[in-house]
Order: sequence, then structure tokens, then C-alpha cells
Amino acid sequence: MPSSRNPPLQGPQDQERSQDPDADRFGALVHAVAQSRDRTAFAALFRHFAPRILQYCLKLGVDRSTAEELVQDVMLTVWTKAGSFDSDQASVGTWVFTIARNRRIDRLRKEMRPAPDPDDPGMTPASLATPEESAQLVQSSRQLQEAIGSLVENQSEVLRRSYFLEQTHEEIAEDTEVPLGTVKTRLRLALGHLKRSMRDKA
Repeated sequence: MPSSRNPPLQGPQDQERSQDPDADRFGALVHAVAQSRDRTAFAALFRHFAPRILQYCLKLGVDRSTAEELVQDVMLTVWTKAGSFDSDQASVGTWVFTIARNRRIDRLRKEMRPAPDPDDPGMTPASLATPEESAQLVQSSRQLQEAIGSLVENQSEVLRRSYFLEQTHEEIAEDTEVPLGTVKTRLRLALGHLKRSMRDKA
């Protein structure tokens, strides 16, 4: 189902939807991903939509590196949220490009958000955490550690370098002798795994 934050966005392939014989095929591919995590179906969706999302982002003035990251983010969302797709509400193309637009808006908001001022009185906690809140924080920390521990080694490594060593994607690629695109993919997959794990244990 498209995000409720914005009305559906027409992607290039939806402009001629009534003449598109592939519309039902795309719907079937999304259904296969949702029902059985069909990697072949996802690969077909990726081959079709990834280059179109990239061109869409570039036309909006997004630099290529950021556009490639957005493509990875959007397609990861397609993989993890395939079950939310509703063919009665929109075509697969409309659904995918709505995700792309929302991810682009999220990125713009993040870029425009000012860095927090540690001297701002508003940054000072009003009170210490209650025992219940402290216990919840401890539990959440344990769950996060368990989720990180369950990552495959190559995803755990890029996560550690990015968030604990604060290396850039380019530095990680150079140090590990892995292509930049692979580094970005592994990091996206790692973050997706952590989000799912924390949500399932909530």
C-alpha cells in the first residue's frame, strides 16, 4: 500500500499503464517476494526498476552517489515491505516511485536539519530515567547487541566500520578491498536486518 504521507506518484512506466502488458507480471513478482521471499522475482524487479529510479533521482538534481544510495534504500524497502503492496490501490510502478519520492523527501529533511547544540538548554534531560525506563533501555541495548551478533560477518564488518570507526563508504571499500557498491549494499542489508530484529522483539 502506498505511504499515507503523500498521494501516489506516477512513475514513468505508469503513464501508459493501460497499454503495459507487464503490469500483471510485476504484481505477481511483488506477490512472490511477499509470500516466499523469492530472490529470482526480486532480481527481476530490481533489474526493471533500479535504473528507472536512478534516472528519476538524477533528474531531480540528486548527485549520482546519493542517487545510488536511494536506489538501494528503495529496493530494500520493496524487499522488506512487499507484503504491504495492494494492487487495488496502485500499480507496482506507482507504489515503487512513491517510495522513491518519500525516501528523497526524508533525505532532504535530514540534510536540512540543523546539528543539535549541546549547550542548548533544551538538550538537557528534564529528569533522570525512572527504574522502569532504565530497565527498558538495558533490554533494548541487549536486543540490539543480539541483532548485531546475528549479522553475517561481511555485513557486521561494514556496520562496525561505518558506525563505530566512523569510516566513509569509500574508506571502507579501500580498507576491505571490496567494491563501493557492495559496501553500500551490505550496509543497507545490515541496517534492514537490525530494524526487523528490533521490531520483531518489541
